[in-house]
Amino acid sequence: MLTTHPKHKKTRLTLVPTPEIPKVSEPKKLRRPKNLEVRSREYLRPDEVERLIAAAKSTGRYPLRDSLMLLMMYRHGLRVNELTRLHWDDVDWSESHIYIRRLKRGKDSNQWIEGKELRLLRQHKREQDEKLRSPFIFTSERKTPIADEGVRQIVARAGVLADFSFPVHPHMLRHACGYYLASKGYDTRMIQDYLGHRNIQHTVIYTELAPGRFHRHMWE
Repeated sequence: MLTTHPKHKKTRLTLVPTPEIPKVSEPKKLRRPKNLEVRSREYLRPDEVERLIAAAKSTGRYPLRDSLMLLMMYRHGLRVNELTRLHWDDVDWSESHIYIRRLKRGKDSNQWIEGKELRLLRQHKREQDEKLRSPFIFTSERKTPIADEGVRQIVARAGVLADFSFPVHPHMLRHACGYYLASKGYDTRMIQDYLGHRNIQHTVIYTELAPGRFHRHMWE
């Protein structure tokens, strides 16, 4: 800033130092908590899956759709975006199987749909056909494919209603599928193909958790 002194004939300029602007420190980045800080394990046991599905069926505007989504994520080890991309054309009603498209360069496969799942899938199609005809199995209120975030919210809400002591997310149902197959004694290669893993190291985590690796009466 410049100032003048009128007593002198000549204008005298004096430099006034500009005050220093205080430095503003950058805000600290929030650290995402590690999984073990939030929950003790990343999979659900079969009885917990049943509780979760029952909770989804007891609330919301579309209980049949919501409970069926959770059941199919569990039985087919689906990621969220694999679930939301399912088409009715993927279902072979005469042979009772469904074509599963895997993401992350995974291996696609045809898998059986049986019992409760097949009955609920037929019922869901009848109800959906009464309102709209969509190529997608799971749709939103806007008659468009349900969004990935919508699925996450449905699962999280069901986890709260089921009174879990930890937050539940959709990928836990995929892990639950792998854990169930391993606990039933299916070999690692079969589980790898079923979940669409290209790298078998991603499958070993389930067989390592299987209680059948050890003798039941080791201490008798």
